Amino acid sequence: MDIVIRKINDDVDEIDLVKDFLFDQIKKEYDIGPTPKFHYDILDLEKYYIIPNDSAFFIAVEGNNIVATAAIRPYDKDFEFFRDIYSKEDTASIWRLMVDKDYRRHGLARNLVKEMEDFAENVGYDKVYLHTHRYLEAGLPFWKSVGYEITIEEDDYDETTHMVKYLD
Repeated sequence: MDIVIRKINDDVDEIDLVKDFLFDQIKKEYDIGPTPKFHYDILDLEKYYIIPNDSAFFIAVEGNNIVATAAIRPYDKDFEFFRDIYSKEDTASIWRLMVDKDYRRHGLARNLVKEMEDFAENVGYDKVYLHTHRYLEAGLPFWKSVGYEITIEEDDYDETTHMVKYLD
């Protein structure tokens, strides 16, 4: 495999390919189509990941094919239980880590996480937040294996688990 990881460009054609990849993966993984309530950031990649200097969207490509994605931006959630703990100034938030099924178990997700953490550290973030869902078989084991710690596990419909990693 000759896979290259890089930030996406502000190129309409590339952005459209990224959106297609993401919505295809979301359909396969969650069996839902594009839903503005949940996918607003995908619908406006430029606003959330390309234009801001404190955000980035990475892709892994083999030849001309996108095989994985990952994004990082300032923490912007309003969970009451994190209100005085995380802020957009000191906390980055991971989004859209997706690896095509045929490319899993080859270290792509681990390499993408490293790229995002390096980016976050260079921008000046102290920690990285994410949430995953317990029904995703590989989610929790993977995030624990790369140093993320569980902060809160919700008993909500989505089986949400909140995690954090403090950067050195």
